[in-house]
Amino acid sequence: MLKIEGLRKTYKNYHALDGLDMEIGEGALYGFVGPNGAGKTTTIKIITGLLQPDEGRVRIGGADVFRDQSLLKEQIGYVPDFFGVYDNLKVCEYMEFFASCYGMTGLTARKRCSTLLEQVGLEEKMHFYVDGLSRGMKQRLCLARALIHDPAILIMDEPTSGLDPRTRFEFKEIVKELREQGKTILISSHILSELSELCTDIGIIEQGRMVVSGHIQDILSRVSSSNPLVISIFSNREKALSILKSHPCVQTISVKNDDIMVGFIGDRQDEALLLQQLIDADVLVSGFLREQGNLESLFMQITDHEEEKAVYIHENESGL
Repeated sequence: MLKIEGLRKTYKNYHALDGLDMEIGEGALYGFVGPNGAGKTTTIKIITGLLQPDEGRVRIGGADVFRDQSLLKEQIGYVPDFFGVYDNLKVCEYMEFFASCYGMTGLTARKRCSTLLEQVGLEEKMHFYVDGLSRGMKQRLCLARALIHDPAILIMDEPTSGLDPRTRFEFKEIVKELREQGKTILISSHILSELSELCTDIGIIEQGRMVVSGHIQDILSRVSSSNPLVISIFSNREKALSILKSHPCVQTISVKNDDIMVGFIGDRQDEALLLQQLIDADVLVSGFLREQGNLESLFMQITDHEEEKAVYIHENESGL
């Protein structure tokens, strides 16, 4: 549906995008994440036609949108991270204004606007002024406006930023309904727990390049095997730490109370051998398991710098 190839964008000496490739299949709900300054907003502005890249292509259904700008207008709806202007309009006037931008007027426009306002739960606010709406209502109105021309692709930049938990939940339910209706959706967000619940696919960008992308369940199942080992020690912790610091599969060690968090790159057989080594050294182990994979841990693994094999103590304890 949407394919990005080799996008590059430089601001003076800063490379915002450095050969970004990304592909979103039809009907996907794609979570687009990355640290601040990674290039997310630049990418979204290019996709929506607000910014021209230095190099690269954006294709919708195989067609190059830079050669046919009408594709952007027809196929993409955009929900920015801020509402915008036109506060002096009533909700119905706001919607009808944008309907006219797509050639809809009269009864056709009014019916379309009424349907969308009902879909986002604002039908009772039709004759209220926009500046009297709450932030959550404004964001839902912005979503309704983005859907006015029934686009195939919906681009949402931090759509739930600043919303209270109930409003975020209601907004997520609307997004789920849109996907069930066949919309292809890209969401950029810092609320990773929400993305893990919503998204079918995920892409993590860092320093202007895609570093991880694919089906979210496939990625999380793979990342679980690289999550930290949690080893609970009942006795002889000093001996356990000595073994771990010399083990070739151990990258990082963090101690909290009786638990040792180990960055461990080995497979299940290596785990079993490590456990056996601890037991043979008379270390009494009361717990030994991998942390469950989640989007937050994946994000931290991808975007954190490599750490030295050192022992990090969460509490001041003598002898370590």
